[in-house]
Amino acid sequence: MRHPSKSPRFFIVYFLLPALSLYTIFFTLPILDSIRLSFYDSNGLIVGEFVGVANFVKLFTQYPFQERLINAFSNNVKFFLIVTVIQNFIGFLFAYLLTQRIWGMPAIRKISFLPTTLSVLVVGYLFAKLIFNPVFGVFDKLLKFFYLGAFVRPWLGDPMFALPTLAAVVSWQFMGETILFYTAGIDNIPDEIIEAARLDGANHLQMIRHVIVPSILPVIGIVTILIFIGDFTQFDIVYAMATTVGNPAYATDLFGSLFYRAAFMPPARGGWGIGMGAAVSTVMSIIVFAGVLAWLIFFRNMQKTES
Repeated sequence: MRHPSKSPRFFIVYFLLPALSLYTIFFTLPILDSIRLSFYDSNGLIVGEFVGVANFVKLFTQYPFQERLINAFSNNVKFFLIVTVIQNFIGFLFAYLLTQRIWGMPAIRKISFLPTTLSVLVVGYLFAKLIFNPVFGVFDKLLKFFYLGAFVRPWLGDPMFALPTLAAVVSWQFMGETILFYTAGIDNIPDEIIEAARLDGANHLQMIRHVIVPSILPVIGIVTILIFIGDFTQFDIVYAMATTVGNPAYATDLFGSLFYRAAFMPPARGGWGIGMGAAVSTVMSIIVFAGVLAWLIFFRNMQKTES
């Protein structure tokens, strides 16, 4: 007697089940537990009694919680905008050059992804201790070598330059991912469209503006969403280059560093207890989910308008 064959849906669920289980255990459950903890009072890491939304009321209305939260949100927005501009512009430019028949481009394509394989902590310490060190930093020495000593700054000690410096380091490290996405997007444009534009006499700028960019809009959306998620959950680079306080004077304090300091540091070092830290984490998660959802809706509506 023949058994009825299993449907393709069964095999899809069967092969996705291990990944979904790991995702639920290591991502979904910690988020849900963090939301639960945000409704409890705490003394350090010791969870106390249920207090409802009192932690959120304190976070949004009382000093210093409100001030630190607004500062972290403001820094995160600036950080995201800087990284988005740098990675999208330079990443697209390199991707476009990599798709042209220029000598040496295949080797550059392979090398460009190497920084992404490094640990964020390693990159952070490398730049903080060697590249931007105010005493013997390589960057300042290069500026002086090219007679640009007037531009030498304490890059990580000046509140005006510290956050852009961190954003530049993050952009450099993850530029390889952006280049990879854009290169794949440009390579997937049909050759007929490119050849037709060339026959019409389009130069490089016209090709980019009227052919390539409209064709890879979904890729631009994916890259921007990934940058948004990464930047609003960023912690490692702040810890490595500016400590958990977000030095100097909280100028580099992001949601990730604020959450870590609030949840796991003693009160003498800026700790608020695990309950308040969980409240910060919950606000951070809501902002990330809302931002991604808004971007997806915007992109879907834009694609419908174009079609």
